[in-house]
Amino acid sequence: MAQKFKKKESFFSRAFNFFATLLVAYFIGSQVIGAAGNNLKFAQISDVHLSVTEKNTSYKMLEHSKSLLEDAVKQVNLSTGLDFIMFSGDLINEPKSSQLMEFISVAKELRAPWYIAFGNHDVDFDGKFTKSDYLKIVGAHNLNFNESSPYYSFKPKKGFKVIVLDTMITNRVTANGEITNEQLEWLDKEVKDTPKNDVLVVFSHVPVVEPYSSDSHKLLNDTEVLKHLYAYNRPIIWLSGHYHASKVIQDGKLLFISSPSLCSYPNAFRIVNVNSQKDKIIIDLYYKETGLKEIQNRSKLRIIFPSIFEGEESDRVGTYEILK
Repeated sequence: MAQKFKKKESFFSRAFNFFATLLVAYFIGSQVIGAAGNNLKFAQISDVHLSVTEKNTSYKMLEHSKSLLEDAVKQVNLSTGLDFIMFSGDLINEPKSSQLMEFISVAKELRAPWYIAFGNHDVDFDGKFTKSDYLKIVGAHNLNFNESSPYYSFKPKKGFKVIVLDTMITNRVTANGEITNEQLEWLDKEVKDTPKNDVLVVFSHVPVVEPYSSDSHKLLNDTEVLKHLYAYNRPIIWLSGHYHASKVIQDGKLLFISSPSLCSYPNAFRIVNVNSQKDKIIIDLYYKETGLKEIQNRSKLRIIFPSIFEGEESDRVGTYEILK
């Protein structure tokens, strides 16, 4: 039988293969790093309704609101890689500086930058505790927050812009919301000035698209706002609270995410990861319930239809895709 000999690899061949392997490894590594650099990760906590003086209501666990917030802060601090935390309205249950200071005493333990949107429970209708007063207190105790307007924008990292809107009506007592014409003009400019490939993430307390119908809570000029959003013809991720319900509704390039309340069942919040790619945006939703299960169970007993507030599984955890 003829003996087969293995051809000996030359020095130049070995050197070529070595450097080729290094080049491929570098290319793959740079692609992974580039993809990771296109991520925006944040927590959204809504409807905390913090109070240290009030009793539980028919559905809000006000006596435990501070403990629930403390639990959420601990969970958020265990989540790695967060770019920021957004409290999307109703941080406190009554518009008083003392309640806001109690909220801040817990929120200041957060390890990532945190921001706020106004909710109807944050607003004083008789002018004793104004939005300006509220913003000054938050700014004095939050090094990352220096806003003087109730609506504003910021860039948490390259390729992303966050827009925070003020949906609160202050000239009368109401749970309805509205976005003023002045604010819509400002929004138009913000969108126009944002590079087309940047991802827009919008927060408000009152949603544009309701998770369930409520004439007493809806955005009064929702149709007008939607006209603006359709005219932009670009991906927008819009997160809100107010209804205490988990719901996700997608309409083409628009993704509307309603989030649950921390103070009432299901006593939960969201972690969201947004990955911007060349031709699409991938949004991963994660659902974090309170670790205070006894309080959560008691809260559930106070709700007639808990499934409305829980939402479907896809309203809590899931992956959504928007084409650019």
